[in-house]
Amino acid sequence: MESNPTLKAAIAHYDALLQETPTTLTESRDFLAARSAEEKMIFGGRPLSPYLRPHFITAEQWRYLCAECARIWECVEIVGRTALTDRRIYDDLGITDGEARLIEIDPGYTGISITSRLDSFLTEEAFSFVELNAENPAGISYCEVMARIFMDLPVMQRFVEKHPVMPLYARHLLLETLLTAYQEWSGGTDKPRIAIVDWEGLPTQCEFEQFQAYFQSEGFECIIAPPEKLDYHAGRLCCGDFRIDLVYRRVLTNDILERPEECKALVNAYRDRAVCVVNGFRTKFVHKKMFFGVLTDERYAALFTPEQQAAIRAHIPWTRRLAEGKTTYAGETVDLLEFIRAHQTRLVIKPNDEYGGKGVVVGWEATPAEWETAIAEGLRGDYLVQEKVPTAHEVFPHFTPEGEITFIEQLVDLDPLLFHGKVGGAFTRLSSTALCNVTSGGGMVPTFVLKD
Repeated sequence: MESNPTLKAAIAHYDALLQETPTTLTESRDFLAARSAEEKMIFGGRPLSPYLRPHFITAEQWRYLCAECARIWECVEIVGRTALTDRRIYDDLGITDGEARLIEIDPGYTGISITSRLDSFLTEEAFSFVELNAENPAGISYCEVMARIFMDLPVMQRFVEKHPVMPLYARHLLLETLLTAYQEWSGGTDKPRIAIVDWEGLPTQCEFEQFQAYFQSEGFECIIAPPEKLDYHAGRLCCGDFRIDLVYRRVLTNDILERPEECKALVNAYRDRAVCVVNGFRTKFVHKKMFFGVLTDERYAALFTPEQQAAIRAHIPWTRRLAEGKTTYAGETVDLLEFIRAHQTRLVIKPNDEYGGKGVVVGWEATPAEWETAIAEGLRGDYLVQEKVPTAHEVFPHFTPEGEITFIEQLVDLDPLLFHGKVGGAFTRLSSTALCNVTSGGGMVPTFVLKD
C-alpha cells in the first residue's frame, strides 16, 4: 500500500485536538479510564486499552484488506476440506490422535472455522499474516465496546466533523454466525438457549460477561458455564436447571484433551448431536500454526489456483516444521538447520500449538546462545520456524496506571475478524515488544476506517 497523506493528516489532526488545551489530554484520559472500567474493558485485572487514540486506516486500505483476506480464506477452506481425507496433511499439521478423534465428529454444519481472526501487519509496502486464530478468537466484544466508548469521547466527536469514520462493530455478526450454524444444525428456526463455555477465572472473563449481556439484550437466554459444571443426560446438555441448545465455545481443544473428565459432558453431547457447538473441533486443522507451513510448501501448490498461489506468496510468511533434513526456500533446496543458524536475524521459532506468545523466540532479539537453545528445544518438541514479515509501528498517546501521559511508539498488529470467511470487523493490538499480544502484556485499540 502506498503512503497516504490523508491518513497522516488525520492522525496529526486528532493528536492536535488532544493537545489543544492543557486539560484536554487529562480530561480525555479520565473519560476513557472511567468508561473502560464501567464497561469492563479489563483483561486479567488490568485496563485493556490504555491509549487515547484508536487505530485509523483508510477506506482504500479497508477494501484491500477485505479482498485479500477473502482470497486467503479460499485457501483455508481448501486445506480444511482436503485434510479430512488426506492423512498426509494430518501429519504435516501435527494433528494428535486425540485431536483426530474430535475432528472426525461431524459438527452438523458446514465450514471449517466460521468465526476466526487473522493476525496481520499492514504497512505501506506489504500486508502480511503471521497467525490464524481459527479455534475461538477473543476480542470481538472488547473491540466493539471500546469503539463505542471512543465514539462518545469529546475529542472524537470534534474529529469526525472533519474526518468522518466508520467504527467496526462485530458482535451482531458473531450472533448471526452462531444462529446460522444453529439453524443449519437443527433444521429449524427456534430460538436457542446459549452457553458461553470456558473455565472460570480466566483473563477473558470480562468479555464473556459483555457477550452474555449483549445476547440477553437481543432476547436470548444466556449463561456463562465452566465445562466441569455441565451435565449430559437423557439427550440434554444442562448447567443446573439451564438447558443448553447452543454452545459458544471458548474452551480450547488442548484443555479439553488435557482435562477429559471435566469436559466429558460437552464432548459427549457434541458427539451425539445433542447440542450445537461453535466453533466445532475441525477448526484444529487450520488453527495449528503449521497451517502456514502447508500453504507455503510447494508440495501442496497444486491445491490452489494461480491467483490463490499469488496471494499466498504475497501475504503468508515462509514456514517450516523445525526438524533435521532438507527443505526448499525461494525455490532452492537447503539444509533446514543450517539455514536457521545462518539466518537467525530474519526468523522466529514458535510452538505449533500455543497462544499468548508462549515459547516464541524472536531471532533478531535473541543471542546466538539463546537461538541455539531454541533450536535444540524445538527439535525435541512440536515447533516451527517462520520468516520475519514487515512490521508496522506508530506513535500513540498512552497513559500509565498512575495517570502519566506520554506519546510512545508501538508495534501495530491489525487483526481482521472473519465470519464465514468474510471480514466483518477488526481491532488492533499494540505492544512495545516484538510479541504483540495481550496475554504477554500488550494492549488493544479499536480500528476505525476513515471514510472516502
